[in-house]
Amino acid sequence: METVLCICLGIGLSAACGFRVFVPMLVMSIASLAGHLSFSPEFQWIGTYPALILFSVATAAEVAGYYVPWVDHALDVIATPAAIVAGVIVSAAIFTGMSPLLKWPLAIIAGGGVAGLVQGATVMTRTAALAGSGGLANPVVATMELGGAVASSIGAIVAPLLFAAILAIGLALAGRKLWRWRQSRASAAMPGGAWAAENDSTTKSSAAINHPTT
Repeated sequence: METVLCICLGIGLSAACGFRVFVPMLVMSIASLAGHLSFSPEFQWIGTYPALILFSVATAAEVAGYYVPWVDHALDVIATPAAIVAGVIVSAAIFTGMSPLLKWPLAIIAGGGVAGLVQGATVMTRTAALAGSGGLANPVVATMELGGAVASSIGAIVAPLLFAAILAIGLALAGRKLWRWRQSRASAAMPGGAWAAENDSTTKSSAAINHPTT
C-alpha cells in the first residue's frame, strides 16, 4: 500500500510540473521542512533551506514571466522539456524504497509522461485562449495555470489516491476531446469534407447557369 501511495504521490506532483515547473518543487521543499514529506536518499537536498530559497526565487521568476506578453511564449518553448525533466526528478524523489531498475523507468515513463501531457494541454489551451482574445486573456490563463499548479501540488500531498483518480479521469477526458478535435480537422481536410462542400457548391452554380429557370 505504501508503494501505491508513493506512485500516486509522485505522479500527482509530476502532473503539477506540467502547469509550472518550480511550484511543485517549492511545495515539496516546504512540506519536507515541515516534516510531512520524505525523499529518496539522493534527493534529500530538496528538503534543505538552500533549496527552499532557490525554488522560491525560481518560482517567482517563472510566475512573473507568464504575465508578460510574448515572454510567456518563450517560456512555453522551454517549459515543455523542462516540465518533463522536472516530472522525472519529482517522481524519482518520491519513489522511495524501490529498486533503481523499477524506479527510474517508472519515473521517466509515468512522471515525465504525465508532466509532458499536462504541459502540452496547457500550451494548447493558452494558444487557443490568446488567439481568441488577442492576448488580453493572458493574465487570466496565467492565473488559472498557477492555481492549477498550487492545487495539484497540495492535493497530491494531502490525498494522493484521490488526486490520482481525478487526474486519470481528467487526462482521459482531455485525450478524448483532443482525439475528436483531430478527427474533425482530418475529416475537413479529406475530399469528403470541406473540399467536397466547395465542389458541390460549384456544381450547383454551374447547373443553375446551364439550366436557367423560366
